Amino acid sequence: MTHLRKPEYLPPQVLDAHLQVSAPAESAGGLAAVRVALTASVQQMGVARAVSALLDVNQATGFDCPGCAWPDPDDRRSVAEFCENGAKAVAEEATRARMTPELFAAHSVDELSRQTDLWLGQQGRLTHPMYLAAGASHYAPIAWQTAFEKIGNRLKSLASASEAVFYTSGRTSNEAAFIYQLFVRLLGTNNLPDCSNMCHESSGYAMSQTIGSAKGTVSLRDFDAADCLVVIGQNPGTNHPRMLRTLQDAARRGCQIISINPLAEAGLKRFRDPQELSGIFGAGTPLATHHLPVKINGDVALLKGIQKVIVENHPSAVDREFIAAHTAGFAALDRDLRSESWDAIVQSSGIAESDIRRVAAVIARSRAMICCWAMGLTQHQNAVANIQEIINLLLLGGHFGRPGAGACPVRGHSNVQGDRTMGIWERPSPEFLRSLGAEFQFTPPSAAGYNTVEAIEAMHAGKVKVFFALGGNFLSAAPDTSYTASALQQCELTVQVSTKLNRSHLITGAEAIILPCLGRTERDMQQSGAQFVCVENSMGVVHASQGRLDPASPHLMSEPAIVAALARATLSSDWSHFAANYDTIRDRIARVIPGFENLNARIRQPNGFELPHPVRDRREFRTPSERAQFTVHAIPNLNVGENRFLLTTIRSHDQFNTSIYSLNDRYRGIHGGRRIVLMNADDILAHKLAAGDAVDIVSHHLGIQRRAKNFRIVAYEIPRGCLASYFPETNVLVPIESVAELSHTPTSKSLIVSVERVAQ
Repeated sequence: MTHLRKPEYLPPQVLDAHLQVSAPAESAGGLAAVRVALTASVQQMGVARAVSALLDVNQATGFDCPGCAWPDPDDRRSVAEFCENGAKAVAEEATRARMTPELFAAHSVDELSRQTDLWLGQQGRLTHPMYLAAGASHYAPIAWQTAFEKIGNRLKSLASASEAVFYTSGRTSNEAAFIYQLFVRLLGTNNLPDCSNMCHESSGYAMSQTIGSAKGTVSLRDFDAADCLVVIGQNPGTNHPRMLRTLQDAARRGCQIISINPLAEAGLKRFRDPQELSGIFGAGTPLATHHLPVKINGDVALLKGIQKVIVENHPSAVDREFIAAHTAGFAALDRDLRSESWDAIVQSSGIAESDIRRVAAVIARSRAMICCWAMGLTQHQNAVANIQEIINLLLLGGHFGRPGAGACPVRGHSNVQGDRTMGIWERPSPEFLRSLGAEFQFTPPSAAGYNTVEAIEAMHAGKVKVFFALGGNFLSAAPDTSYTASALQQCELTVQVSTKLNRSHLITGAEAIILPCLGRTERDMQQSGAQFVCVENSMGVVHASQGRLDPASPHLMSEPAIVAALARATLSSDWSHFAANYDTIRDRIARVIPGFENLNARIRQPNGFELPHPVRDRREFRTPSERAQFTVHAIPNLNVGENRFLLTTIRSHDQFNTSIYSLNDRYRGIHGGRRIVLMNADDILAHKLAAGDAVDIVSHHLGIQRRAKNFRIVAYEIPRGCLASYFPETNVLVPIESVAELSHTPTSKSLIVSVERVAQ
């Protein structure tokens, strides 16, 4: 059965009529951050609910912020342990607005699909399970039991378990993720794509190959000991704002902070701490001591240039003792760096040799350096090489396994790292499968499942009949929006476990079901009493999370309860004990996953516990050679052709992933619109354009053009030949075939595009 409700679907592409542009901000935080956070909170939650939620978020006995995965301090938590964007994320979830069955009845699916992402989010929390019958124009309420029967019957009717795909977002708790992957593997497949496939998968591959671990090697306390911090391909002021206080503390004690990014973001210029009088009324604290505005995807060249200066001009900065004892491949790297051309380095990076030498001298003096990065490095064809060049730089100075030093991939969602630890992965290790099988007395499937891009291609080819998403907004997050929409429409059934309405509910299979779940902020009462869950932050600390707000609707189920009911309907397995008391899930986690022994006792400790890390703790590198591996990479060819640019997709300050909070981007001076493209003023002039012009952005890949319509040009400080624009609006430009080598991450940060003026 196939059902193409709306072929060649694209989200609304209407020119923003009220766009206003002002000068970018020179600092982050300050009184404006307080005002925006409180205004959003009170408007959506009301005063009493807002106070209750914000005093509980990120506290030791409260709930984990549904936003980013930046860790909480163990010993110095403030009363207000949240940032501006964290407050917005809490307000989005704890809003008083409700998307009821009556609203679904008043709006057809086609009508809803023509609304903006901002409008969809503003409709509020889902209150009832909803069902879209084949050929129907509107969702209608459905009983929970009936919904599970439909899903179970459809899954049981498949010719093979591989005809189903089970996606997971990064906000899913450890308990829900563990029994979810167990259910999927008992069903008989490893089709467990997740949001990691679209963000930090490249980090995992790069680090696993070189240091034998896919996780970062530092803890939050290491930032107190570092004398140099490199922040590359990351915008902490918008995407991880609580990191700014950590950077502020480092800057105040004299730590050198090197910013490497095409855009000079406000959050790395100066921080005005809202919890200090000087942050409210003063100028704040300068953060980055150096900024290198690298060209888009010029990072390999720049990092090689820095290393070249170190090996040639600062030999004492090369930790020969560490290299001899713990690494392999240094001789090949040394030869490659010495033979590399400065012309190639400068041309590809866009950074002058003198500036590279200046920053390299700072790094050479460092005795404890941390390199932080995010999706600015991970979403290129050569993304794995980008990150392995960071590892090379750290290895040169022996910056592993000692205080204040190491690799820090900053995860973008609150439990994306924990979900992977729990087994949410399409390519699980044999050791994990053996342990899982022994505990539950079955033989898990060993064949690799589909990652996210492979799942989309399989759906598009008709190989997948059922798509099930535990959280997330798959359609908006995925690449090649029209292609992904068509893929989803090929399915017989699509199911979304969600808290709020999003675009993935509107472009569906022949049938669709929405299962509304509890959020992080809400009280979770089960048969044995109030429950809590646990999560793992970006630095491997596992801690409890327990909401206390009244649920948005009495008809919501928790994610563990939903998975348990799914198992009953599909496998005829009685998992009621898992739903009744999450301790029973944690007991099984403790027996399956190393590092989680005695979980139920340890998770009840204040601040949780830190997972062991061989690299950090013992300088133990679990690679085939039992040594850290230097790698050699050629500088990528960035020649995109005449009248073309490299475009990177970015977030605005008023969004988290695909959730849009407003049409403003205060730090970049954008107000009242999102369909903008940031462009160098000299490029605007050279291409006979003008700021404010309406243009289409056209991507070019393998002879195929994809078009995003009706964007305004904004003159901005960005390297020549480079453009930047917001996602998900520009995800329509990302080719499904264009992925990072090895990691298969979509190349959303380096798209070859042209711009075409359109008539107004």
